[in-house]
Amino acid sequence: MNRFETDVLAQIRRRGDGVKNGRVLVAISGGGDSTALLALLWALRKSLGLEISLAHADHGLRPEAVEDAAFVRDLARNLDLDLAEACLDVKAHAEKAGLGLETAARDLRWAWLRAEAEACGAMAIATGHTQDDHTETVFLRLQRGGGAGALTPLPARQDPRWSPLIECRRESLRRYLTGKGMPWREDASNEKPFTARNRWRKLLEAIRDEAPLLDRHLWETHLQVRELHELAEAGIRSDEGARWRIEGDVLWLSTDSWGEIRLRSALELAFRDLGWPREAATLRALAPWLLERLSGHDPVTAAATWGNFTLNFEPTGAYLHRTV
Repeated sequence: MNRFETDVLAQIRRRGDGVKNGRVLVAISGGGDSTALLALLWALRKSLGLEISLAHADHGLRPEAVEDAAFVRDLARNLDLDLAEACLDVKAHAEKAGLGLETAARDLRWAWLRAEAEACGAMAIATGHTQDDHTETVFLRLQRGGGAGALTPLPARQDPRWSPLIECRRESLRRYLTGKGMPWREDASNEKPFTARNRWRKLLEAIRDEAPLLDRHLWETHLQVRELHELAEAGIRSDEGARWRIEGDVLWLSTDSWGEIRLRSALELAFRDLGWPREAATLRALAPWLLERLSGHDPVTAAATWGNFTLNFEPTGAYLHRTV
């Protein structure tokens, strides 16, 4: 192994990704990230005890996809690896489900990848997500009002997805491939501003010129935020059952003395468990409204309404309902 491969192996072991001694299905487009992913996992396969299979999807959106598929077939043939291929009708799915092309492609691709992973007995689906992807995701989350939730790192392992390159920069992966004399395919659609991610990608290029270590510093910041978040969540979870709990599709809240920050933190966890939208601005406005009513609780008080939330009182607390 060379130095870069050794560093990636060390990252995988330090994080405790838990992917070893089994089969991995590598999602490969032929682009630089996924080609580097294959090259690295091939180099690390003995150290991790991995067997590798490949999966390539044609989304039917680009004429170059035929050449991409041929490129991936050559990679599979040269390494003597099993390759599963699929042609996905993304446009038809997008129209039928009322989705954007990016979302429709992701839905179809992951449904197919999960089925292929099960069919070949893979313990994980390896993807080429990089630290650059992480940075882009952070800005997308902030743009959408993600609050503190935006400041947590993308996990390297989120079953069945495994992203062993999450701490690697795209440019380092290209240098790695160049050093090994391995070509890759470029997807010209990544340069077109028809998705929010592509637009952020272009904006971040200028920011990185000013702050070359942005991605690394952002990653380290998020690791620290995650640790603080885990400590805070443990404290709020200790209140579950006694001060708040989920009953079906509603949230029960006690009338015990709440501080606004603690109540807002409980709402954040409960909304996540319920699958309710939890924009930071919404929680920041909802918490004081609830606090005022819970602290002045009267068992015979009529239901109170805020936006699409309704609070129904009972002798020991209140039930928060959400209407869509």
